[in-house]
Amino acid sequence: MNPTAAKGYQAYQKNKYETASPHRLILMLYHGAIRFVKQAKNSLDEGDSQQGHQHLLKAQDIVYELISSLNEQQGGEIASNLKNLYLYMIDQMMQANMKKTSEPLTIVLEMLESIKEAWEQIGKELNAGHAYA
Repeated sequence: MNPTAAKGYQAYQKNKYETASPHRLILMLYHGAIRFVKQAKNSLDEGDSQQGHQHLLKAQDIVYELISSLNEQQGGEIASNLKNLYLYMIDQMMQANMKKTSEPLTIVLEMLESIKEAWEQIGKELNAGHAYA
């Protein structure tokens, strides 16, 4: 990619994040976490523990960001339960990283996909509500 095109792409990416709604930002985090966990799983399955390690670090960073986005005062029990799920996911990613096995990542992917789907449904309901307002 030439330098001018690269700068344009970087500006586009920056704008995409700066103009996204809070709901959309969380959805982007889920997509990123899922992508990196899948890449880590593939790397570990192929015996590339170093690449798996790098992908797991990125996935863990994203899940920590999801934790920091929680408002436990307003979110109450739901936020607390999500935090516990996120901490469990991080623990499973650490286990996969230490043991150089992708097995713990299967449940992490299932959990992330499930929560992402629920988050997408919330977005659809929010958008439908705005359409009638």
